[in-house]
Amino acid sequence: MNTTIASYAQLMRFDRPVGTLLLLWPTYTALWLANGGIPSLELLAIFSGGVVLMRAAGCVINDFADRGWDGQVERTANRPLVSGAITARQALATFFVLITLSFFLVLLTNPLTILLSIIAACLAAVYPFVKRVSHLPQIVLGAAFSMGIPMAFSASIDRLPPELWLFYLANLVWTMAYDTLYAMVDRDDDLVVGIKSTAILFGSADKLIIGLSQLCTVILWLTMAFQFERHELAYIGIILASAGFLIQQWRIRHRGKAACFQAFKDNILVGFIVFVGLAADLFFYPPTA
Repeated sequence: MNTTIASYAQLMRFDRPVGTLLLLWPTYTALWLANGGIPSLELLAIFSGGVVLMRAAGCVINDFADRGWDGQVERTANRPLVSGAITARQALATFFVLITLSFFLVLLTNPLTILLSIIAACLAAVYPFVKRVSHLPQIVLGAAFSMGIPMAFSASIDRLPPELWLFYLANLVWTMAYDTLYAMVDRDDDLVVGIKSTAILFGSADKLIIGLSQLCTVILWLTMAFQFERHELAYIGIILASAGFLIQQWRIRHRGKAACFQAFKDNILVGFIVFVGLAADLFFYPPTA
């Protein structure tokens, strides 16, 4: 029984919360911006639970889609669907349970948020299959990982102010950059089995394009803070977070697999710093009516 529980936890990546945190911090940042400060406990609970459930669902459908290839990739060779600890049918059932639970949560909001949640679920379900036909699955992942931003605004104020799309675009570009770092770890194996990614597409220009994407992310974050009429604490947070990008560039200078993976994980702190800076700014400088 314990083995079964551990296998399901591994399938849903409960043992590896990196992706959950990467999804959580931008969603929290959007909630704080939409509410002009600390959101209600109800909204916090809905979006915290939604992040955990949807990230878990995304991992399950990803492993289901890749079950024929994961055994040939060093990093994924021990996943439950590869080892046989969980069957494909059980994985699909788990995916639908997670999606259903997420939908129950979003039913507590409003029609606009429900509509956005359907789009988010479709993006999450499509992402694993894009890597078979396109070198740009990281763009689709970025679109999916950023859906919590418009959903946070719609659930909070029942509308989508134009400036939120700057934040959405910033998050999409940032996600593309850090997931390219993640894909660099698997690049050699992916070339053998035929999986496509931006890491393969960018080739020897990978570090340059990641760096330019990170610069674009910072510019978009700064523009977003200006559009939301934020003050110095928000800008300090963004500048401090951008220093994390410089550290990542130093880490990947030789493209070592362990270094690329650590650079990928470093983005948890980047997202956290941006969130703390904006949350503190909203606390000390609440928006005027």
